[in-house]
Amino acid sequence: MTMVHIVGWGHTRFGKLSDMDLEALVVSAGHEALEHAGVAAADVDGIWLGHFNGGMVGDGFPSSMALSIHDDLRFTPATRLENACASGAAAIFAARDAIESGRAKIALVVGAEKMTHLTTPDVARALGHASYQAEEAGMSFPQVFAVFAQSYFKKWGDQTQTLAEIAAKNHTNAMNNPLAQLHKELPVEFCAMESEKNPMVATPLKVTDCSLVSDGAAALVMVSDEIAKSMPRAVRFAAGHQVNDYLPMSRRDLTAFEGPRRAILGAMTEAGMGLADLHVAEVHDCFTIAELMIYEAMGLTEPGQGARALEEGIVRPGGVLPVNMSGGLKAKGHPVGATGVSMHVLVARQVTGTAEGMQVPGAERGLVFNMGGSAVASYASILESVK
Repeated sequence: MTMVHIVGWGHTRFGKLSDMDLEALVVSAGHEALEHAGVAAADVDGIWLGHFNGGMVGDGFPSSMALSIHDDLRFTPATRLENACASGAAAIFAARDAIESGRAKIALVVGAEKMTHLTTPDVARALGHASYQAEEAGMSFPQVFAVFAQSYFKKWGDQTQTLAEIAAKNHTNAMNNPLAQLHKELPVEFCAMESEKNPMVATPLKVTDCSLVSDGAAALVMVSDEIAKSMPRAVRFAAGHQVNDYLPMSRRDLTAFEGPRRAILGAMTEAGMGLADLHVAEVHDCFTIAELMIYEAMGLTEPGQGARALEEGIVRPGGVLPVNMSGGLKAKGHPVGATGVSMHVLVARQVTGTAEGMQVPGAERGLVFNMGGSAVASYASILESVK
């Protein structure tokens, strides 16, 4: 089977980007990726755009926006992919399929979202469409993940301090990421306490437990084995595994992430690797409770023991498997359609030794885990540098 490689990438800053509309974000990241790869626009066989568009913007048909990167992209097939907050990973997996099948040799993948022009209630309403409307309509996603937290706390005990440790870790990590939305360290004590500056959003989740409303884009150039041989850098997809679970929360055990566990285990099995073979991970911390439960889904600890991953330093810088060295969705930002692509860019930088202040020394292989909805759509990739 043809192996797929990442040979170039682009990434805008994440945050409130008032001077850039959705098209400008797509063009900026896509142009940077092509330039970085040294690939001519005329040689691109297809474009895949990850974009949630659940009422976020008026641009309901954005797939061809990437053609504005260069006139030579005119008439190139372009498709928008949507799978809630995993829309970016959905675009990547579709591009991989095209290359593996032989239908394409060079793919351009862009993930983008414009969110900050909307009010907070409008963003919450748009994102809420990614839940099961027959039972969960009207719930915001902080409320959705608060149910996970409540269920987890009831079974395993109060984890307020653990969630605060996750928030503080990711804010500290973001200080080394110039593209992150927030560059502000937060003490664990501040994150743990409800206060006027850190109010409760949905019990037990406070503002510091929630990811950010963001604008941003990221892009990848992906190629076949044949093309990768002539490139100055190549990051191989050692594995990629997708799992979808039931949409209704009522049909699932809310004290564990079964879909994420199966996706991550599937990727490791496909790659013939275990946790000991991985050096870094970027995972979907849309809320701090999600990162905690992902530790257990990854197999870093036994169920209910996720706090140990922090207590023992496993997921911290310098640990056995540092998690979210970029600051994660919590501090880097979460422009929904861009998130999965951003994660792949950041792990590609790690395994090529080009992550600068975020760099994990000696990182050669990394895990990406991008999740859509309430642990419904789960995508896990394992990337390794071959050049």
